[in-house]
Amino acid sequence: MIEIKHLSKSFQMKDGAVQALKDINLTIPDGSIYGIIGMSGAGKSTLVRCINLLERPTEGSVVIDGTAMETLSPAALRQRRREITMIFQQFNLLMQRSCLKNICFPMELAGVKKAEAEQRARELLQTVGLPDKAEAYPAQLSGGQKQRIAIARALATNPKVLLCDEATSALDPNTTQSILTLIRDINRKLGITVVVITHQMSVVEAICDRVAILDKGVVVEEGSVKEIFANPKTAAARRLVAPNGGAAARDLASFAPDDHVVRVTFNGSSTEKPLVASLAAETGILVSVLSADTRDLSGQCYGSMLLRLPRDVDQARKAFDYISRQPGVTVEEVTGL
Repeated sequence: MIEIKHLSKSFQMKDGAVQALKDINLTIPDGSIYGIIGMSGAGKSTLVRCINLLERPTEGSVVIDGTAMETLSPAALRQRRREITMIFQQFNLLMQRSCLKNICFPMELAGVKKAEAEQRARELLQTVGLPDKAEAYPAQLSGGQKQRIAIARALATNPKVLLCDEATSALDPNTTQSILTLIRDINRKLGITVVVITHQMSVVEAICDRVAILDKGVVVEEGSVKEIFANPKTAAARRLVAPNGGAAARDLASFAPDDHVVRVTFNGSSTEKPLVASLAAETGILVSVLSADTRDLSGQCYGSMLLRLPRDVDQARKAFDYISRQPGVTVEEVTGL
């Protein structure tokens, strides 16, 4: 659906050019939910605005459904943007219009007849779970309801691509989860390709199929969400996947000389058999969890854990051997054994 080829973007400032994006190359599969994640200033919002040419790339090409967007005439580009809609962090609803009229607005611009537009808008209100808010105004809605109306408006022109620019950053955790569930349901039911721009790894792990990690305008890592969680290769990826990773890599000087400490990495082990509990139940060996940063992705565990094994060498080796035999788990000595 979307191919980004050697895309770069520079902004001319008073004291010279600032390069926001550098040689970006990405392929976003048709019908997928694709995450683009990075810290503030990484270039995420610039990249998403280049996808629909709200920002024109300085170099490179954006190809959507076989068409190089930068080659289109202004009229053809406006027409094409109806297939590439966007939702934002601050909703961007028209405050003087009712919810129904907000959803009708892009159809008005496209020349859709009023009766047809209103019928479509009411169908979309049903889709986003707010059929009773047709005559309400944005000021009367909660943040989550506003975002649902914004999603309905984005769907009004039957788009092929939905761009989500930090769409849940202004919402509380429960509302965020409900909006992510709605986006996933829309993706599955309508087959729309979704591009999620975020700085929150929790958003990526909740709904995305693949993810690209952006750092200082460069894609430093790209792959399936499970691959990135299991084995982040760059410092930028590790900061996002395990923001508290410093605790897991605590100073070795803090351990006693006879401590036996191991780092356990979960590369997709089953969550049905908790490691520490099964170790105790099956061998009678108790270990201490010094730090942990793990996640459950579709019933599989990813992340790492720092364990202190018993000081008795035989018991420690028995525990080490037990852990190393578990599927989807790797274990390495930190100190002691």
